[in-house]
Amino acid sequence: MSEYVNSLITLVKTKNPSEPEFHQAVQEVTESLEIVLERHPEYRSAKILERMVEPDRVIMFRVPWIDDQGEFNVNRGFRIQMNNAIGPYKGGLRFHPSVNLGILKFLAFEQVFKNSLTTLPMGGGKGGSDFDPKGKSDMEVMRFCQSFMTELFRHVGPDIDIPAGDIGVGAREIGYLFGQYKRLTREFSGVLTGKGLSWGGSRIRPEATGFGVVYFAQEMLKTRGISIEGKKVAISGFGNVAWGAVLKATELGATVVTLSGPDGFVHDEQGVKGEKIAFMLEMRASARDSVQDYATRFKVPFYPGKHPWSVKVDVALPCATQNELNAGDARELLANGCICVCEGANMPTTLEGVKAFLDANILYSPGKASNAGGVATSGLEMSQNSMRFTWPPEEVDHRLRQIMHDIHHTCVETAREYGIPGNYVTGANIAGFLKVANAMLDQGLV
Repeated sequence: MSEYVNSLITLVKTKNPSEPEFHQAVQEVTESLEIVLERHPEYRSAKILERMVEPDRVIMFRVPWIDDQGEFNVNRGFRIQMNNAIGPYKGGLRFHPSVNLGILKFLAFEQVFKNSLTTLPMGGGKGGSDFDPKGKSDMEVMRFCQSFMTELFRHVGPDIDIPAGDIGVGAREIGYLFGQYKRLTREFSGVLTGKGLSWGGSRIRPEATGFGVVYFAQEMLKTRGISIEGKKVAISGFGNVAWGAVLKATELGATVVTLSGPDGFVHDEQGVKGEKIAFMLEMRASARDSVQDYATRFKVPFYPGKHPWSVKVDVALPCATQNELNAGDARELLANGCICVCEGANMPTTLEGVKAFLDANILYSPGKASNAGGVATSGLEMSQNSMRFTWPPEEVDHRLRQIMHDIHHTCVETAREYGIPGNYVTGANIAGFLKVANAMLDQGLV
């Protein structure tokens, strides 16, 4: 690690204490950029990286709401507007008890590079609250969302910042947030993505991240003359991303043999298909957050408190949450013959796990490249809103597949250009950085 990169990471840790996820994201990106900084000293002279690691602004506010018992509750709301050099801020809202400033800054920082890779004109942002929608009534969720948007509305807009859903923010929450925004601004606009189909939403948006992950994995395997058809696949999670990934992987002839939740994982050797895929939606709607329900229903093994990386598979798609796959998990996957790890979540692999995959020279893709399908389809929703037009699902799917193909091509070609062929981490980080960095140079002191 160069002295410059080391000093930058130290500075970030000093200025942002107790934010380990943000530190990790910055370190992963900046270490990849050393070769770029050597070739292009103008980026160092203009302090581009120092500016990139500082959000344009951090908005933090209280969210008071009343539950069904008439009791007052107070949560924290956040919006991190990280960088808008190439377009308005774009990134999801996460409602989960684990939400804090450091996690949202890491997600916003990753979003800058991810959105850059999509080729669409979108900057990076992220937001959310430590509110937990699980176990809440529709009325409680509505009152919370209305209170949240009453503060947030002044900071967002279709040409300023366009939030979307994330963990804990689905169609219900987006609907309540949009309704309150419309009430406060007296305008019907594309301020949020993930909307209902009858009021501005895009086809296949719920499935898009999972579809995109599988499309990207398919492209990775092609580089080694391998088809995804007939491959055994381990997937973590059972939410929207995992659901979309199961749908598309199964459609392309692969067999998905695992799902996971906070309580553990299930191993279904016959494959998650047919009514089992539909049951994933039932599990999510139940708000029990239990994948054991799947094991009980379909009589398959359940492993409490475990992650699904001990199962012998060809392809692993981590689709749950950050740092769910560590160095030990990586070694176990490698020992079992896994040839491809394609991230569906944001930063699901620890730095040590990433190193293990890169050292083993298997196909490994970081989430900023392979899980970009969700935000790409959000970008397509923004385009449809601007045109007051709705594309059929086949059109959206075609455009999504093309975007994932283009992201893959960009990562491969960039890695080759900088002398590290086959390294998707370096390729994604450099390609994402260059577009944003050049825009910042063009625009002056921003």
